[in-house]
Amino acid sequence: MAGRPLIGVSTYLEAGTRWGVWQLEAALLPAGYPRLVQRAGGLAAMLPPDAPEHAAAAVARLDGLVIAGGPDVEPVRYGADADPRTGPPARERDAWELALIGAALEARVPLLGICRGLQLLNVALGGTLVQHLDGHAEVPGVFGRHPVKPVPGTVYADVVPEQTAVPTFHHQAVDRLGRGLVASAYAEDGTVEAVEWGTGETGPAGEGWVLGVQWHPEAGDDVRVMRALVERAGRGERRDG
Repeated sequence: MAGRPLIGVSTYLEAGTRWGVWQLEAALLPAGYPRLVQRAGGLAAMLPPDAPEHAAAAVARLDGLVIAGGPDVEPVRYGADADPRTGPPARERDAWELALIGAALEARVPLLGICRGLQLLNVALGGTLVQHLDGHAEVPGVFGRHPVKPVPGTVYADVVPEQTAVPTFHHQAVDRLGRGLVASAYAEDGTVEAVEWGTGETGPAGEGWVLGVQWHPEAGDDVRVMRALVERAGRGERRDG
């Protein structure tokens, strides 16, 4: 593949966002996401919420896909009632990003889910979520850090073989794993911190590069996870048509 791989990153859709003299609805993304893609050797493209039926066309133009962090997944998506501590729904994002995930799996486009992105990947494949846990989001608006230990023999362990301290801010996590997913890293308290296709498992269109991490690599200095996505995207291994 000539040039740098094109990596799409899903975005927030926020009402009343202010900059300068303006206060308008905005599709936005923390700058850490595109900067991490760029540092990893890719070109970043923002994917604001759209009609789900356009997801396949969007993914067809990409070499890789990142589902970014953000608000809680609406519990109805995994058949649960909302816990009082679960945040307000972001239905446009849920619908759009679930469609993007489905299209990426179908086309075998390399996929990385970050925080909410991991959770939505798990839900897309029939898994469920813990709606609240303590100790992973301590100060509002400030990333904490805690150690994450890889599971030997996984794709994640190949990328990051040692235990590392990662930037974290979340109060939900994987409960029951989705179809074909395996846990590939854990926090010290047993929380699933990374998921991927299991060895020998297949997605809807055959085995592909699919990884989700519960932390926020865009808030840290370690580029290895994103570089692994970009490198896989650069190989052009996908299924079209």
